[in-house]
Amino acid sequence: MIATLRVSAGLDTNGVIRRRMTNDRFIPAIGAPAAGVWGTSPLQEGAGAVWLNPAPQMIAAAGGQVSLADVAVARERLDRFRSALQALFPADGWNGQIWSPLNLYPLSPGEVPLLVKADSLLPVTGSIKARGGVYELLCHIERLAVDEGLVSDGGDYEILASAGAREKLSCHTVAVASTGNLGFSIGIVARAFGLEAIIHMSFDAKQWKKDRLRALGAEVIEHDCDYTETVGRGREAARLQSHHFIDDEASRELLVGYAVGAEELIGQLRERGIEPTPDAPVVVYLPCGVGGAPGGIAFGLKAHLGPAAVCVFVEPTSSACMFAALEAGEGRPVSVYDLGLRNSTIADGLAVPLASQLVLDTVGSAIDAVVAVPDDEMIVWVRRAWREAQMRLEPSAASALAAVIPFLSRRPDLRDATHVAWATGGSLLPDEEFYPMLGGDVRP
Repeated sequence: MIATLRVSAGLDTNGVIRRRMTNDRFIPAIGAPAAGVWGTSPLQEGAGAVWLNPAPQMIAAAGGQVSLADVAVARERLDRFRSALQALFPADGWNGQIWSPLNLYPLSPGEVPLLVKADSLLPVTGSIKARGGVYELLCHIERLAVDEGLVSDGGDYEILASAGAREKLSCHTVAVASTGNLGFSIGIVARAFGLEAIIHMSFDAKQWKKDRLRALGAEVIEHDCDYTETVGRGREAARLQSHHFIDDEASRELLVGYAVGAEELIGQLRERGIEPTPDAPVVVYLPCGVGGAPGGIAFGLKAHLGPAAVCVFVEPTSSACMFAALEAGEGRPVSVYDLGLRNSTIADGLAVPLASQLVLDTVGSAIDAVVAVPDDEMIVWVRRAWREAQMRLEPSAASALAAVIPFLSRRPDLRDATHVAWATGGSLLPDEEFYPMLGGDVRP
């Protein structure tokens, strides 16, 4: 059965669109009717909001911050590393390919079919960070391996999984700053290849991720500040110690790695007989923290499909940093603190106060919309995804599903488009973290 979401919309007495969900429960206002216009009050009150780009721009396939040629190089590099990854992570017969299924979301019949890109099921990391973050790590490992004489053009990269290669790589250190999933992914893969890993984690990072990283031998440095400041501290510490820093705010390689995922999705749509066109586009809902993952995917989709791809970034209301930057319209990051927002959310992976300048430069003008989602709506969709589809999602991933209804209440003309919610993580959530979010829902 194909997933469906029913949407009805109306105006309240102030002319603000409100949305009604399938269970007939009204939820907060989601923004002013005029495209590109909003007030901070709905977000300050914890309500959802929608920003629409009145004139999305095209993206050049070449000549910008990144190009499709860069993406082709990334795809080839990921293929080279498959044998090494397969040898290092042999569980469940994984073939070393970073790939996730595109699934139909099972719901009762209705108006809006929904597909889910299940990056929550990605091997090893259980999150979208296996794409961009791990890709940059592999770029660095390849450079080290060439310098150490471990691999050469056309050579077999499986050698990198050997004890001898791991010993040679063990004298090198990588560092990263994270609210959780990026650091978790980098730590797991770096340690598997023998590198030392230093993970700087902001105050809102989950304890279970810190514990698992330490169990793998990674050094976890806990900071008493938010993500943006943690990145700054981690970047400076890495510079002083001459460690390679994987920079979620400013890395081209990271952005390119995520763009490979866009090509994967396009191929999966074609396998289903779906060829997006400007009149029948694909609408993709992308959870957004600092912007690297959705930015890379948006670049790939827009570069290949142009106006046949509608990219909707999704953020928590209290951490709506991309929303703030795009609404301001100045092409630069705007701190959510300056808007009176707290940057406090259950979606730890999206708890970011300031958007990436690189992402704004690369795709900012091409982003079609941003939906700010309240925490309680993410929990609703954590529970619904589990009850209706047995999908184990963290709140950050569930935000993509939560964004569909509010977006369509502002863009009902896209009701008949193909809709894809990108589920970014959650399969590795420990039971003690996941089950309390289900409330009274049935547990296995």
